[in-house]
Amino acid sequence: MTLLSPKTNPLRCLSGALIAGTLGILLYRLTGAIAYVFATHAVSYHNQLVYSLAVAVRTLVVGLCTLATGVFSIIAVGLVALTLQLLWERWGQREQA
Repeated sequence: MTLLSPKTNPLRCLSGALIAGTLGILLYRLTGAIAYVFATHAVSYHNQLVYSLAVAVRTLVVGLCTLATGVFSIIAVGLVALTLQLLWERWGQREQA
């Protein structure tokens, strides 16, 4: 028994993987650029509370960008694996017929 819809086919999976992979690569570059800017521009506040908040916001921004990069990359890999599974099932059905 399969939980996939009848409209699931390898081409749709590969196009989704291409979109997710592209977004993952773009987010990876964005994360690197943000981290570089944050690393080259030091926080220079004299108030300890403002300094701590600035560091926390920087950490949060880089962390969220990294999380989004990881999510889209895992989605792309999963869709490629689903494509291979669908192709393997079709090949197995063809061998049995």
